[in-house]
Amino acid sequence: MSIRIISEKCVGCKLCVKACPFGAIEMVDKLAVIDLDSCTLCGVCVDSCKFEAIQMERGEAEIAPAASEHKGIWIFAEQRRGVVQGVAYELLGEGRRLADAAGEELWAVLFGPGMDEAAESLIQRGADGVLYVDDERLADFNDEPYAEALARLIRKRRPFIVLAGATALGRSFVPKVAAKIETGLTADCTGFEIDPAYGLLQTRPAYGGSIMATIITPNHRPQMATVRHKVMKPLPADASRKGKVVKVGIDGDLKSHTRLLDFIEEVEATVNIAEADIIVSGGRGLGDPKNFALIEDLAMALGGAVGASRAAVDAGWIPYSHQVGQTGKTVCPKLYVAVGISGAVQHQVGMRSSDYIVAINKDPDAPIFKIATWGIVGDLFKIVPALVCELKGVAAGG
Repeated sequence: MSIRIISEKCVGCKLCVKACPFGAIEMVDKLAVIDLDSCTLCGVCVDSCKFEAIQMERGEAEIAPAASEHKGIWIFAEQRRGVVQGVAYELLGEGRRLADAAGEELWAVLFGPGMDEAAESLIQRGADGVLYVDDERLADFNDEPYAEALARLIRKRRPFIVLAGATALGRSFVPKVAAKIETGLTADCTGFEIDPAYGLLQTRPAYGGSIMATIITPNHRPQMATVRHKVMKPLPADASRKGKVVKVGIDGDLKSHTRLLDFIEEVEATVNIAEADIIVSGGRGLGDPKNFALIEDLAMALGGAVGASRAAVDAGWIPYSHQVGQTGKTVCPKLYVAVGISGAVQHQVGMRSSDYIVAINKDPDAPIFKIATWGIVGDLFKIVPALVCELKGVAAGG
């Protein structure tokens, strides 16, 4: 990949100089010049140039010869206590799209005993086949045995792409897998595309969410990534879909330095925002922590959960468990209501895949309005109580 300035188009406006996060561009004789030693090819300058004076070109990928032997797209189907987790179905939805674009088969990898019915459900949600390891040793999650088992499968069957959820479980063992098989891993991805030369283009937020970086793994296979929960859309179940369930064994020991003693069930005192269909979130625009009562009233009237921006959490107005965004929870409700939230990139990463977004803000230029389905410009202290009153009236009238 290379980048160059088209001098005939450069007008010396310095927009690219201001945009470059690495200070790799300077003005020489009123023309932009890129320091290729400092440039990381992030592409921010290309997007910032209004005159199309910066061009980024992809050359032929130098892929290791063995890479051509890798076939198929895999998703790791996370399960807990014998129940397939929602992130697995999200991965299948995205994996199906990628597999169709790449002309590859889509396989789900499932660990744990007695899960034949769950394996069939993965086919109904988009998998062409399931590699099912019906092994009592993998009934409960333990990062070392899981990493060793998946690494052995990858070495033996040589997939092209492997995707897993960026959950607590995925973040714990998938990096170990990548290290074992000596390939790259892109964490917390929010988007993918298939490129004929480079394979999987992996997009994720970088530099505090100020840019969206596209990452490639040109020289190693499989290409591996973890995916944020609630960013991808699952496919509806199709009982007519047919596929192969292949039971595979893991030979040898699966040693671990830790052992499971007991389960402690997580207790949710409030609605878990990661699973809620309706979320009402508040930001610093509320002006005071006591004003989160307005958010709670609206959430209650809608039958939803309460969320918050990082700014509100950092100010100590509401606990971290309510935070939506890059450093909080990624959510994908049917309805997301943002009240007094400007909509920084870091916040958008965590909620922009919501089905419908309603933004309430007094600033008509707030970034949140660019992604909102409906926007209300005005005083939230008048708008929110009016909405609550209207909703209660509707509820009272049946």
